Amino acid sequence: MPKVLLVDDEEQFRTALADRLNLRGYTVLQVDNGDDAIKVIRTDRDVDVVLLDRKMPGKSGEQTLVEIKGFRPEIQVVMLTAFGSIASATEVGKLDAFGYLEKPVENLEELTQTIDDARAEVVHAQARFEIAPREKASLWRWLLGTHNSRPLFILIGLILFTLLTFMPSPNRLLELVNTPKNTPAESELTIDPIMGYSAYRKMKPGETISDHYSQKYDIRVPDSANQGKRRLIQPGETAQRAQVMLAIIVVAALFWATGAVPVGVTALIVGAAMYFFGVLKPDDIAQAYAKDAVIFIFGVLALSKAITNTGLDRRIGLLLLAPARNLPLLLLLFLPLFSMTCSFVSEHALIAFTMPLFVMVYVSALRQTGIRQDRSLMVMFALSLCFAANAGGPGSPAAGGRNAIMIGILADYGAAPSFMEWVTYGLPFVPVLSFCIGLYFFLTFRKRIQVKKLDVSRQIRVASEKIGPMNRDEYVTAAVLIGVILLWVLASDTLGMGGPVILGLIVLNILRVLKWKDMATIHWEVVFLYAGASAIGKGLAATGGALFLADGFISLLPPFMLQGEGLAVAASLFTGLCTNFMSDGATVSAIGPITVPMAFLANVHPWMVGYATAFASSFAHMLIIGTPSNALAFAMAKDPVTGEQLVTLADFARHGFAVLLISFAVLWVWVIFGYWKWFGFPGF
Repeated sequence: MPKVLLVDDEEQFRTALADRLNLRGYTVLQVDNGDDAIKVIRTDRDVDVVLLDRKMPGKSGEQTLVEIKGFRPEIQVVMLTAFGSIASATEVGKLDAFGYLEKPVENLEELTQTIDDARAEVVHAQARFEIAPREKASLWRWLLGTHNSRPLFILIGLILFTLLTFMPSPNRLLELVNTPKNTPAESELTIDPIMGYSAYRKMKPGETISDHYSQKYDIRVPDSANQGKRRLIQPGETAQRAQVMLAIIVVAALFWATGAVPVGVTALIVGAAMYFFGVLKPDDIAQAYAKDAVIFIFGVLALSKAITNTGLDRRIGLLLLAPARNLPLLLLLFLPLFSMTCSFVSEHALIAFTMPLFVMVYVSALRQTGIRQDRSLMVMFALSLCFAANAGGPGSPAAGGRNAIMIGILADYGAAPSFMEWVTYGLPFVPVLSFCIGLYFFLTFRKRIQVKKLDVSRQIRVASEKIGPMNRDEYVTAAVLIGVILLWVLASDTLGMGGPVILGLIVLNILRVLKWKDMATIHWEVVFLYAGASAIGKGLAATGGALFLADGFISLLPPFMLQGEGLAVAASLFTGLCTNFMSDGATVSAIGPITVPMAFLANVHPWMVGYATAFASSFAHMLIIGTPSNALAFAMAKDPVTGEQLVTLADFARHGFAVLLISFAVLWVWVIFGYWKWFGFPGF
């Protein structure tokens, strides 16, 4: 039974009520004023429910309630008063009281039911405020901890970071960072081993990665030979910084996958480690966090607020989800259509617009069936949607920056495809993969979900009819949305992805459709998360750590995977694994310059290897840092009532791994050894 704190200045009433509750098995603590109540709350962590008198000498009930919530926001307070009124109940409700009962409390059954309901609400409040639930103490339980506080994995992360950072630098890493760039004449005779370095084309012949990195970012250390002066770092010191970045990506992936600390804190740890170990200067680290993709994430989250607040999301849903009259149609028809749309329009934006619809359908389905929560339904909704969005990446060059990067790499070798040539070889892949993804979720979840009848289109249509015709704010939001999408399609090369959405937010704010307080309430942890991932990508690329990863994988390939379709399979395998731990653009930037030249050396058409590399960069299914789509779906997959996170990092890892295997199978069987062999590749 819960421990209850009873706060009332009337001794006779307080003692009598405490005795009645004690007979029911409750443990009751008694105080007669607000100050003593605060002392108990601060020292006794076992108190879950407070029965608080509203009218007391000195500190009033309302003042006491505010202070209680300040110290322990999860605790539930039931207000008691002999001067009840609708106005006073409304005022107390604004202060986040759980309930409101009139004195004297004659109906003990009503009181005990209220106490039990309040105690049940404590669990949901702990989830909202990220407070670990209290359990019986044991070393193992303490080590395992709870979500966002897992000492065992924090300790493992520290050990891994120390080992990877301070171990002797591998000879191959030292060799790569100290290898000079070939002259054009030398490059015609042999492949340049450092061609995979992200800034290779900006390097001068004879310049090493260490030279370029230290000079570009002005990385200096004290010079022991010239006291008081500082010198540029040497290759060994560059290799050590590359090791720091390799350690950071391992630890960040561990923390993000296990929930050892909050995702936003992990993102801050990345920057702190880069600063204290001298990987980049503070200004460069800040620039790494403030990339266009990060601004885009913030903008889309804020724009989705306007779409949800105005009800425009329901109307968009009528168009996108019209065929989804049951679960098979939702997963096997809607998802392929959605994926193909993502091939030409930003999949991140479509996720931001569609995921709130699924949350609405989730709430409506629970209300109709009388179920309080169906976690499996939300997991199916969120993961199938973001994985289908990822599957749209190979469809066209407009689907993401990774495709544009690959076209640029191929252009360096005089083999760049046109827009329609890319679509010809990429779009047939999209609906087949998304259909397979839908089939996986149908077979996996059809018996797990508690909601058996699911007509998404009907529920959205009914909800849309309830809100009536479009109003002024919806028209404005729709116009801004169309304008942002057009700018993404027509001007993303010059404005990026973040510029158009920020412009849209300014317009919505000026027209008073979206207020600043709305933008301030977005899921900032997702913004920090993607900023941290961007910083990792930049640090890996700048130090040569990404090149070392790519080179190590290539060296492990057997001979049969270094020619023909085998090379395309190998390139896609390595890319698909790496893209789960770093951004798709960074992955293509690091791996593409290695795989494309290898295609020339092996007499393999460069399109085959280039496409395979770019397509597999869309397979970032396992971690929420993989793509903005994953991060957005994760941020929105919460219980609308309790705020509990319904889709966990473990869900992404488990189902993402299965979908990753499916993605590889479809790419290899249907694409590389399938219609590509039928289409053939043109000469160049």
